[in-house]
Amino acid sequence: MVTHSPVAQRTSLFTKYFLALFAAVVVPLLIAGGSEAWFGYHDQRARLNDLLGAEARSAASKIQDFMEGIRDQLGWTVQLPWSDAADERRRLDALRLMRQVPAVVSLSLIDAAGRERLFVSRIGLNRVEGGDDQSANPAVIGARRNRVWFGPVTFYRGSEPYMTIAVAGNRSAVGVTVAEINLKFIWDVVSAIHVGKTGEAFVLDQPGRLVAHPDISLVLRADEAATWPLKALRAAILARPGQAVAGVDIAGNTVLAAMAPIPGVDWSVIVKQPVAEAFGPIHAALWRTGALLIGGAALAALLAYWLTQRMIGPIRLLEDGVARIGAGQFDHRIDLATGDEFERVATRFNEMAGELAVSQEHAERISRLRRFLAPQVAELVDRTGDDSVLEGRRVEVVVVFCDLRGFTAFSAREEPETIMGVLGEYYDALQRVIGAHEATLTSFSGDGVMVLVNAPVSCPDPALRAVRMASDMQTSVQTLLVGWRALDHRLGFGVGLAMGPATVGRIGSEGRLDYTAIGNVVNLASRLCSSAEDSEILIDRVAAQAIGSRVPLVELDPRSLKGFDQPVPVFAAIIGAGQ
Repeated sequence: MVTHSPVAQRTSLFTKYFLALFAAVVVPLLIAGGSEAWFGYHDQRARLNDLLGAEARSAASKIQDFMEGIRDQLGWTVQLPWSDAADERRRLDALRLMRQVPAVVSLSLIDAAGRERLFVSRIGLNRVEGGDDQSANPAVIGARRNRVWFGPVTFYRGSEPYMTIAVAGNRSAVGVTVAEINLKFIWDVVSAIHVGKTGEAFVLDQPGRLVAHPDISLVLRADEAATWPLKALRAAILARPGQAVAGVDIAGNTVLAAMAPIPGVDWSVIVKQPVAEAFGPIHAALWRTGALLIGGAALAALLAYWLTQRMIGPIRLLEDGVARIGAGQFDHRIDLATGDEFERVATRFNEMAGELAVSQEHAERISRLRRFLAPQVAELVDRTGDDSVLEGRRVEVVVVFCDLRGFTAFSAREEPETIMGVLGEYYDALQRVIGAHEATLTSFSGDGVMVLVNAPVSCPDPALRAVRMASDMQTSVQTLLVGWRALDHRLGFGVGLAMGPATVGRIGSEGRLDYTAIGNVVNLASRLCSSAEDSEILIDRVAAQAIGSRVPLVELDPRSLKGFDQPVPVFAAIIGAGQ
C-alpha cells in the first residue's frame, strides 16, 4: 500500500486541480459568453428586423407622399371643362404648376375628345392647340379607366429616370392631364434616410431597375448589370417576407436589408445596413467575453502553478534530463533520491542513456567507415575495434579512375530528370562491382569515380584484383550503355588504373572526413582514364608487370600525358579474357 500511494496521490493531484480550475473558471465563462452571444444575437436580429422594417415603411410612405403630391397638383388642372377657344388661364395654371413642382418636366392637357390642347415643357417647345390625337395613348386610356395612371420607369437618353403620370377629372368633359416626372428628385427623400452610421436606402422598380439611390451616379448610369446584386437582394427578401435578410450590395459588402412596397407605382424601398455595424454590439460583447476568458485562464494558470510547486521539482529534473539525453548528451545522469516512482524512472533513463551512448558510438563508427570502405571492410574494422589502418601512411596502392565519355555534351542537351536517372543507374552498377571486389570508394565527382585497392586494408595481388574489378565495371556499364544508346544517348565508358606508392589516410575536418590517396600514382591513373576510349581499360607499366600473363594485355604506343615530361608506357587489358 505504501509503495503505490505516491502514484495515486500524483495522479489525483493533477487530475483534481486541472478539472477543478477548468470547471470553476473557464467553463462558466464559456457558458456565459456563449449564452450572451446566442441571446444577444437573436435580440439584436429582432431589433434590426423592427428597425429596418420601420425605416423601409417610413421611406415608402415618404415616396408615396411625394408621388401623391404630384398627383394632387395635377388634379387641379382637370377641374373645368374645355371650350372651343384657347384658354389662357389654363396655360398660366400649367406654368405655375411647373414652378411649384420642379419634378414635372413636361405637361400635356388632353380634352374630352382626346386632342392635345396644351403642351408645356422645360426642355422642349411649348404648344397651344396642337390638336394631336392622344386618345390611343396608354396614359390617357389608363387615366380614364382608373382616374390615376402611373407609367413604367424609363431612362431619358439612357441615364436620367423618368416616369409618366396621368390624371383624369371627375367628368369626362374636363379631359386628362399627362405629366413627365423626373425621378431624380426622389434622391432627396432617399438620401435623407440613414440607419446607424452607414445604413442607407434605395428604390427599385418592378423589373428591378434602380430608381433612386444615395449615390445618384448609379441611377444615372442605368447599368442593370452593375445593380444586379440589388435585384438579388430584393429576391432574397421576397423569399422571406417580413424579415431582414443578409445579402451583398453593389460594393460587395455583406449587409442586412428589409423592404417595403410603394403602393400604386409597384416599386420597392429597400433599407440596408452593413452586417459589421448591425451586429457591432454583439461583437463588442464577444470581445468582452474573450477578455474574461483570457483573464480567467491566466488566473487558473497562476493557481495551478502555486498549488503544484512542491511536487513539480522531480518532474522538472526528469524533463531536463530527458531533454539533455534527447539532445545527445548520453553522459548526463539524472540524480533523484526521492525513494518513489520518480527515482525508479530516473534510474531507467540513466540506464537507457548508457545504452544509447554505446549504440551511438557503434553507429557513428560504421557510418564513417561506410563512406569510403567496402561494407565487408567496414564491418571488419568495426568488429576488431581497430581503425588505426585509417591513419595516414605510405603504402603501395592501385588507383582506379573511371568516367563516362561524352557526358558533358549529354548533360548540356538533356533534361535534368534524364541526367539524374542515368547517373543513378551508373552509380548503382559501379558500387555493386566495387563492393564485390572489396575495394575502397573514395569519391564520386560528377560522372567520375576514384577507387583504391590495397588501402586501407591490404589484400593479396592488388593489381590483379584491380584489373578484374575494372573489367567487371566495363561489363556492367557497357550493358547499361546498350540501353542508353537505344534512347539516343551517345555515351561511352573508359577506365584507367596505375600502381605505385601513395600517401593514404583520413583527410578533412571534424565535421567532414574522407579517406583518399595523394601521390603521383593518383595523377597517372587520372590521366590514363582521360586518355581511355570507350570500352578501354588502360594500365601503367608497374601494374602491367604485377599482373603478368594472368590477364591478356596489349602494349600500346607510349602516350604523352598532361603533367608528365616523358611519354608514358601504356597497356590495355582485354575485357573478359583470362579472368
